[in-house]
Amino acid sequence: MTITTKKPSPIRWISKTGTLKIRTSSWTSGWRLGVQAGFTLLSLLMGWQFWRFYVAATSPEGSLPYRPPGIEGYLPISGLMGAIDWLYQGSLNVIHPAATVLFLTFLAISLLLRKAFCGWICPVGFISENLARIGQLVFGRNFRPSGWVDTPLRSLKYLLLGFFVWAIFSMTPTALHSFIESPYNKIADIKMMLFFVNIGKTGGIILIILSLLSILIQGFWCRYLCPYGALLGLFSWMSPVKVRRDPITCTDCGLCDKVCPARLPIMSKLSITSPECLGCGDCVSSCPVKNTLTLGVPERSFNAKRLAMLIILFFLIGYSAARLGGVWKSGLTNDEYKHHIQNMDGEDYGHPGR
Repeated sequence: MTITTKKPSPIRWISKTGTLKIRTSSWTSGWRLGVQAGFTLLSLLMGWQFWRFYVAATSPEGSLPYRPPGIEGYLPISGLMGAIDWLYQGSLNVIHPAATVLFLTFLAISLLLRKAFCGWICPVGFISENLARIGQLVFGRNFRPSGWVDTPLRSLKYLLLGFFVWAIFSMTPTALHSFIESPYNKIADIKMMLFFVNIGKTGGIILIILSLLSILIQGFWCRYLCPYGALLGLFSWMSPVKVRRDPITCTDCGLCDKVCPARLPIMSKLSITSPECLGCGDCVSSCPVKNTLTLGVPERSFNAKRLAMLIILFFLIGYSAARLGGVWKSGLTNDEYKHHIQNMDGEDYGHPGR
């Protein structure tokens, strides 16, 4: 049997096949880049709209511009709390309903398509990947901590996830619902935005350190510290979609191991079940032998285009269902928002747990 291989090219940003290549250490489908960039631009648009809404709300006069409910996607803890409260109360809270809808949508995507939120949707992940590409261009590679350092560091995100889950489930149903209805939670999205807009010296130093570490070590925040990614990874463990390797046609070139952002040993496995797998397909894009690596279910594999369409489809299904069900927009009126924002420095708006 003759196996036809394709010789990897050295330095290219976008090849004729639509694949990003940097010294054969980063092979990313143009479809994935497009989806990531699209969601990042959407986030920036929502951020601008949300800022305009906040500025207008600080004024006692005038009407308020559009407040994008999707901004609540940046409140994953509120989304988790809302989902649990939904189970307790039998109805979705009206404070941040979109936070819960998006949280559940991303969980569903993880169940169906592995940790595709992290690999295809998350703007933080997109920024982190591009910081790593800067490191590849400057240093020729990203650095990988030894196993005895890497393993305990990876446990940090699970410890953080465990803390949040423990804190939420230790609350009684009444206490949880009271927190959701509290003045603090009603403007949690405003407080989150202002934290970054008015970031202090300590916060700025931490962001700079994380950025530098992300240049040196690919996916530093995502790999070691993100509790949201840890939760999605645990759900993705149950996904029927996996990277599968044909050992007969595999040439053991090792490119798949080199380009995997999660640093998984793809070349030595028949299938990848790790919760660290992003479902990004970079290993498939890098493989020089057609159909040796596939991403999908046993009877059907997904190329980058099909995977991109599925991710967008599932996202739109969650969004459309919420809109049609009347559980997308917050139930707070503009007058209520004005009142809360103009009084947010008062004692009533401190964290209820303090």
